[in-house]
Amino acid sequence: MPRWLFCVLLGATTWTLLGCGGSGSSGGTTGGNVIAGPGPNVVSVAAGGSTQNPAGIVNGSFTSVSICSPGTSTCATISGLLVDTGSTGLRVLSSVLPGGFTLPQQTDSGGNPIVECLQFGDGFTWGPVKTADMKVSGEQASSLPIQIVGDPNFTVVPASCSSAALGPNENTVALLGANGILGVGNFLQDCGAACTVSAGNPGLYFSCPASGCVVTTESLSAQVSHPVAKFATDNNGVIVELPAVAPGGAISTNGALVFGIGTQSNNMLGSATILTLDANGNFATMFKNSSFPGSFVDTGSNGLFFLTTAITGLPMCPTNTSFYCPTSVQNLTATNIGTNGHSTPITFSVANADSQLTASNPNFLLPELSAPFPTSFDWGLPFFFGRNVFVAIEGQSTPGGTGPYTAY
Repeated sequence: MPRWLFCVLLGATTWTLLGCGGSGSSGGTTGGNVIAGPGPNVVSVAAGGSTQNPAGIVNGSFTSVSICSPGTSTCATISGLLVDTGSTGLRVLSSVLPGGFTLPQQTDSGGNPIVECLQFGDGFTWGPVKTADMKVSGEQASSLPIQIVGDPNFTVVPASCSSAALGPNENTVALLGANGILGVGNFLQDCGAACTVSAGNPGLYFSCPASGCVVTTESLSAQVSHPVAKFATDNNGVIVELPAVAPGGAISTNGALVFGIGTQSNNMLGSATILTLDANGNFATMFKNSSFPGSFVDTGSNGLFFLTTAITGLPMCPTNTSFYCPTSVQNLTATNIGTNGHSTPITFSVANADSQLTASNPNFLLPELSAPFPTSFDWGLPFFFGRNVFVAIEGQSTPGGTGPYTAY
């Protein structure tokens, strides 16, 4: 999967599939499931229904950070940020920033503002690239390029951006499903080398003079970047730690996002199995004696999204027509395999989405929610329930080797 495409948010009131999807999982762990207590490299994560969930989405996990005008104490704390291991970079809705709060605008060599179009599985974000100091717990990423989504100074979206989208411009809380996105995936930048050259440029970055926006190249250092990689320490990856959720679901739970791998006593790999990843951040999943490359873990996806009815035998829902609806809960098994040959068996369950996605169900965490994803597995937020999942950043050294890898 391209590094700039992640998947799917689900509105708790609309029950509409807004993009491609994730995974549902259950049961045991390889590396253990201990939730870290407070510390300078730990920030709390609220999953499910809470004040951190501004749009009331199902199977979302959220946290808060502060952003500051670089080198100053002029800061704003932004809550309700979706924790997303499937993308890279900090994105904040302009509408949730305090009145009068400003950040330096990134410009090209001619002084024209740089604006980004980032495609997601359910829509796109359009907005300028600005520079901020990001502070979270005891960590700081200085002079970090971030995206401000829905900036009123940049309302005209180029056709090359909107025509490629799989959904709407996600420039409101309701459409984005959050106040912003904290992308803590495996890559250092949200595009990488492809955006540094003209030939084959995917068209994420635009130079926007008064005459109109045109696709431009963007250096690696100027691209929207992994905030953790910019920390002075604890900068080689993250751990997502969420408690197990019982079958049938729960209203909410609390966990932790831990910065660093093997850098502190609270982020050791222990017995976690390391699955190294290919150039797109993917591993393979074995299911029903067939291998499905292009699989990945993603807290930004809100269910178990895998394969098709033709392969799984799972029927689609008559009401929520994008989801699987078996007549009874189906208990399934798969095996994830890294490019290093290491493997881990996975057990997971698929429930009837029509029976779960009802107005009378108070649960915002549904570990058995599942839908198709044509050729592979997107192991979304439910995969993380009851597991400590390590996400190592590309090129960064860790006690388990150089990233990128996933471990649990």
